[in-house]
Amino acid sequence: MEILDITKEHCPMTFVKTKLRLSKMKRGERVEVLLLEGEPLDNVPKSVTEQGDKVIGIAHLKSGIHSVVIEKC
Repeated sequence: MEILDITKEHCPMTFVKTKLRLSKMKRGERVEVLLLEGEPLDNVPKSVTEQGDKVIGIAHLKSGIHSVVIEKC
């Protein structure tokens, strides 16, 4: 599984970069997105789901950084 680190990005670029990565993936593939709490953590999973892909899980890693595992549908 690939890792996409968007911890240095700000909205709306967090979702734009996630969407670009998903567009290059095949159905059933997964990506782990590392992002910050707050707006990115609120918006990226919501937007991914609205676009038709699946959030497999969300986990807190360390001091404000979270992992969101997304499956391309």
